[in-house]
Amino acid sequence: MTTTTHPSVLRRSAFLRRLWSDHRVWFATAAIVTTLTLFNPAQGAQSIGFTARALLETAPYLFLSIGLTAYAGATGADGLIARAFTGAPVMMILIAAAFGGLSPFCSCGVIPLIAALLAMGVPLSAVMAFWLASPVIDPSMFALTVGVLGFEFAVAKTLAAIGLGLFGGYVTLALTRSGAFADPLREGVGNGGCSASSVRNPKPPVWAFWRDAERRKKFARTASTTTLFLAKWLTLAFVLESLMIAFVPADLVARAVGGEGIGSILTATLVGVPAYLNGYAALPLVSGLVEQGMAPGAGLAFLVAGGVTSLPAAIAVWALAKRAVFFLYIAFALSGSLVSGLLFQAWVGL
Repeated sequence: MTTTTHPSVLRRSAFLRRLWSDHRVWFATAAIVTTLTLFNPAQGAQSIGFTARALLETAPYLFLSIGLTAYAGATGADGLIARAFTGAPVMMILIAAAFGGLSPFCSCGVIPLIAALLAMGVPLSAVMAFWLASPVIDPSMFALTVGVLGFEFAVAKTLAAIGLGLFGGYVTLALTRSGAFADPLREGVGNGGCSASSVRNPKPPVWAFWRDAERRKKFARTASTTTLFLAKWLTLAFVLESLMIAFVPADLVARAVGGEGIGSILTATLVGVPAYLNGYAALPLVSGLVEQGMAPGAGLAFLVAGGVTSLPAAIAVWALAKRAVFFLYIAFALSGSLVSGLLFQAWVGL
């Protein structure tokens, strides 16, 4: 005897799954604050106040990042990336690394974009340069990094992203010229998706997007989506930062990652992989760690390693490329992050 589930039950179940998927970060934040307030009311009030002040201080940079992202989407400026992948391989890698570090791309666009580039025959070396640089920094992230960690740190992170892309791209070029990675894509992976069309058929951007009703709608839609995305992650991050400041002993952090030797930067590089929440959420967390004694070079290594090996970025590589390419990507991420941290620490110490 078979049983069928009533349609209303199926609809309710689908609604709950969608609700959890869309708002789990808010639920996690509310659960943390509620639990904290119940068991430690004083700290709960302090965490709420800390989070509100931090959001207000970050608001100007938050609005700037939202405006940049929405403007890029509404004008079609993301189509300019197609021009980065023409020409000699050495120059392609240089331009791809710069575009990866400086151009705004939505998370939904990275996977189909990379798949389209590889399927079109764009060299893996240039794609690797873009792939490594893209998760670390973009104009939105740069603006927020200036607001949370300062201009010098933001510049260092940008240079680290571009340098990591160049390092990975040129090493990959040498490997492919020796016969490796002739077929980097997984079986069945092709082009398509929201960004692939702009690669296949690049169109000039429409800078005065407000003259077109459809582009105005896209600007508003992108701004709304980006606002919700940044707000939920930054709220969670500031709540966690308040708890870290309250409960993580400063001397413990100083012992783990606050030294001046290579050990602290190596530790931060390795810790950045599992401890990294999100590119935007990591900024205030690193700010709190630096205030408690983390070396600036260790903070940069944490951000770079965590950004490149975060779940969205790593899953994109795993889903599209063969296993050897995935492990090469991870090796570039860890070694490049370590070198970036060491160089930044040496610069700060001058």
